[in-house]
Amino acid sequence: MAIEIKNASFAYPNGYVAIDNINIIINDGERVAIVGQNGAGKTTAAKMMNGLNRPSEGDVIIDGTNTKDKTTAFIAKTVGYVFQNPDDQIFNQTVKAEIEYMPRYFKLPEKEIKERVNYGVELSGIEEFLKINPYDLPYPIRKFVAIAAVIASKPKYIILDEPTAGQDKHGIEILSKMIDRLQKDGVTVLTITHDMEFAVNNFSRVVAMAHKNIIADGTPQEIFWNEDVVADARIKKPQIGELAKQLSLDGNILFCDELVERL
Repeated sequence: MAIEIKNASFAYPNGYVAIDNINIIINDGERVAIVGQNGAGKTTAAKMMNGLNRPSEGDVIIDGTNTKDKTTAFIAKTVGYVFQNPDDQIFNQTVKAEIEYMPRYFKLPEKEIKERVNYGVELSGIEEFLKINPYDLPYPIRKFVAIAAVIASKPKYIILDEPTAGQDKHGIEILSKMIDRLQKDGVTVLTITHDMEFAVNNFSRVVAMAHKNIIADGTPQEIFWNEDVVADARIKKPQIGELAKQLSLDGNILFCDELVERL
């Protein structure tokens, strides 16, 4: 089963075309990072995957079901989307109420609601904040509240929009462990990110976008050691890769242990 975007374009009401005839398949169990400069179409494409955007042309197919006639609420049960800005998502008076909102909306048994809330809280590391109003928390913690709320809805696919923005080293470590756990539990994870280190360290597949389309799709090594792709997508080579390049080392080096071995 998979998410499939087929020959899809998206135009805003004012006529601006944000996505122009893209094709991509995201398979079960994958970890996929979508990279590229602002305006490349990353967020527009990702929002088509869960119904927040509907293609002007083409199709989006989720696990064999065309989303054309499905509501966003129906699609969101399968594809969860965590907004870049948590303030666009959070609306409840306490962290606990925010996380349990969707399970209660689904009218699940109390035992399952509790289990889902505990699961989201455990993965995001926000146990101590459950009784607090989310807007009384720092921005990085609010981002984890938004992530926990989506996790608690138990989608099969989760899209994280710029999850590392505003996070310190500890927050990024939590995100990395969370992604590992989600994949272990059968969840397919996608991220939109400008953080190339995060992409390389946590995702086995990288999709580069530019000019309202996908220009490359492959392993981190295939993307970040292709100088034409790096230039066209206006992305930065990860630090270890850049250092290896400056040292004139070949071998598509992206990790510290690889660099040490070559030296």
